[in-house]
Amino acid sequence: MFVNREPTSMTAEYKNWLSDLKKRYRKAQIRAAVRINGEMLNFYWELGRDICEMSKSAKYGDGLLKNVTLDLQSEFPGDSGLSLSNIKAARRWYKTYFQWVVKSQQVVDFFGDQISNGILSMPYFFANVPWGQHVFITSKAETLQEALFYIAQVCEHGWSRKELEYYFSEGYYESSGKALTNFERSLPKGEVSLASQMLKSPYNMEFLQMPVNYTEREFEDALIKHITDFLLELGKGFSFVGRQMQISMPNGQTYYPDLIFYHIPSHRYVVCELKIVPFIPDHVGQLNFYVSAVDHLMRGPEDNQTIGLLICKSKDDTIVEWSFEGIERPIGVAEYEKEIKKMIKDFPTPN
Repeated sequence: MFVNREPTSMTAEYKNWLSDLKKRYRKAQIRAAVRINGEMLNFYWELGRDICEMSKSAKYGDGLLKNVTLDLQSEFPGDSGLSLSNIKAARRWYKTYFQWVVKSQQVVDFFGDQISNGILSMPYFFANVPWGQHVFITSKAETLQEALFYIAQVCEHGWSRKELEYYFSEGYYESSGKALTNFERSLPKGEVSLASQMLKSPYNMEFLQMPVNYTEREFEDALIKHITDFLLELGKGFSFVGRQMQISMPNGQTYYPDLIFYHIPSHRYVVCELKIVPFIPDHVGQLNFYVSAVDHLMRGPEDNQTIGLLICKSKDDTIVEWSFEGIERPIGVAEYEKEIKKMIKDFPTPN
């Protein structure tokens, strides 16, 4: 259907109003989708709760799940949300969190206002996560802390089910936030948690093929060649700014940090230095200077403090922590996986 526009001029006032209308409509769509998702999740939560409570009575027996599935499907034929697998998932969803509450005092503290008369209510923020992601997290997470970590990541980054599965398979929870940092002392309290989650250790570089005795330059060359893979390994939100970017001081001296990234969610530059040797204290001093230089010469008024990331072959935690003493700039130190694929050059042919 084609609609003819009235011959009125597109004034600046009209254009601004139309742009605002579009933004408000999109926000309304998102709020409606979240509300619908929240209502369905609350139904599944209460369904799982009811099944767990009714299963305590012997009169319902093992056929409860099958019977409720058949009865619901007869009332709502063709509704895939009422399949046996979905109803089993609803039971597991509620039961898993309830058992965590019973077993751990820390969990009780977290869910304290959600518990009443032995019944656990669904936390409000669960409504921001699609059902498929909830099902996956509950089936894979081993602790409440791990489950809440992935829920937070889905909420913050909008991970799809496939993205969630990818990051889980890569052990994102185990490695995220495991880099040693001085963020507690060098960043405002409100930024420490997000900044810590940005970094991990170790970084998996198995996508690289390297000579047997590779140099630092060859390591850097290989990462640039596989920059897409490296960005995926760094985590969502990183964008590549440049390699060996020239930083010119007022006196004319120039310096060249290995790699510079920008972390979009936290609005900050990240200076990355690569070392193929074990960590030594001198590394922190060099990186501290680069972070300071980027703060002075590249950081804009809307950017947060620049962070330094040192990725090295190995580290002694005590040496790293002592090296942080007196360092004011935010810096993290991480290792990279040692199982890099090696290429053997000039391999001799058999006689």
